[in-house]
Amino acid sequence: MKLVILGAGESGIGAALLGKQKGFEVFVSDGGQIKDIYKQELAVNNIPFEEGHHSWNIILEADEIVKSPGIPEKSELMKKVRERGVSVISEIEFAWRFSKDKKIIAITGSNGKSTTTALTYHIFRTAGLNAALVGNIGISYARQVALEPADYYVIEISSFQLDDIRDFKPDVAILLNITPDHLDRYDYKMENYVASKFRIAMNQTKEDFFIYCKDDPEIRHYLETKPIYSEPIPFSIMEPLKEGGFIENEQLNIHVKDEPVIMSMYDLALKGKHNLYNSMAAGIAGRTMDIRKEKIRESLASFKSLEHRMEYVATVRGVDFINDSKATNVNSVWFALESMERPVVLIMGGVDKGNDYSAIRDLVREKVKAIICLGVDNRPIHEGLSKDIEVMVNTDNMKDAVAAAFQMSSKGDVVLLSPACASFDLFKNYEERGRQFKEAVREL
Repeated sequence: MKLVILGAGESGIGAALLGKQKGFEVFVSDGGQIKDIYKQELAVNNIPFEEGHHSWNIILEADEIVKSPGIPEKSELMKKVRERGVSVISEIEFAWRFSKDKKIIAITGSNGKSTTTALTYHIFRTAGLNAALVGNIGISYARQVALEPADYYVIEISSFQLDDIRDFKPDVAILLNITPDHLDRYDYKMENYVASKFRIAMNQTKEDFFIYCKDDPEIRHYLETKPIYSEPIPFSIMEPLKEGGFIENEQLNIHVKDEPVIMSMYDLALKGKHNLYNSMAAGIAGRTMDIRKEKIRESLASFKSLEHRMEYVATVRGVDFINDSKATNVNSVWFALESMERPVVLIMGGVDKGNDYSAIRDLVREKVKAIICLGVDNRPIHEGLSKDIEVMVNTDNMKDAVAAAFQMSSKGDVVLLSPACASFDLFKNYEERGRQFKEAVREL
């Protein structure tokens, strides 16, 4: 069987390795340049590949194509593939075919995916289970299945990856929230994006679990109009629930199966309102897999947050520096500001994806004393927020941005890097942006 992999990022290489291992005739094609480390892997495994162009004759003769989540349907490449009627799947679907006898916990949402996935994994590992952390968060699902199979797969999944699943069925699906993001890939229609997120549950049966945020209006509306066949388990910070996760008397409650998990909000490792949601979702996932309440409590109290996601860097002369470089949309910045209890000097900017800054205007007025713009074009931030703040400074490199933020701050303040934008104008990716921030802070 001829398997063509389109895109040679982490997910594409993982799919290629798994395909080769399972005896497929594999060919990898990337229209851009392939990283050297990936080229070496392909060469060592005798997997033919091309970069910088696509060989239509090979691609269109494929029995099946595994498509990178980054390739849009509107591209010339995908139009030709669809015309030919070749079967197209995502790497998630491909990896699942060879691991569907294991337990799959899949997590999606517009915000909080990485934190919740890492926290769920932490709970499973603390309980002594053979679990793997895969998907958008690190190594690809397919690579893990090929090289180091596990009994439990905790997977972070984006809507782009869900768009090309067919039979993928998680035992536990978590949907955290749905806010406008990537609408350019969904014909600028919110309902298309919502439907894409709900694909995570489309193949589930009554033996499976669907864990969702009851406080999210988009999720609630969808569930009122469309059926879900798995067992729904809600979580909420607005109201006590008979079953699911909720907050009452400053305690986090998880009532799933017969053993309730109850712990003080103040004992949770992750702070801020948005992290109450993430902690409940992860804790519920643990209970669906019969992890004991003691282990769940211990995990929720001991978790260390992820790099580039509300990551504490250092305190310099009484000023705390927080790296939230992974906040690439306005909603993520809203969550970051909402959790702040001290005055904030905010570093933001980059490639603006048509951001609407009105969502954070109230929080900026209430909590932010200065904004340091970091980007090639800072006009959208000025236009969106200049009426809400007196001090705005333009910078075009991280060292200057950190120095300016430090200068504007006083003892007891927080300097927060939470960009609301993609990083590609000045950095390779959000990780490089976060690392440069940490380096600049350490040099102060």
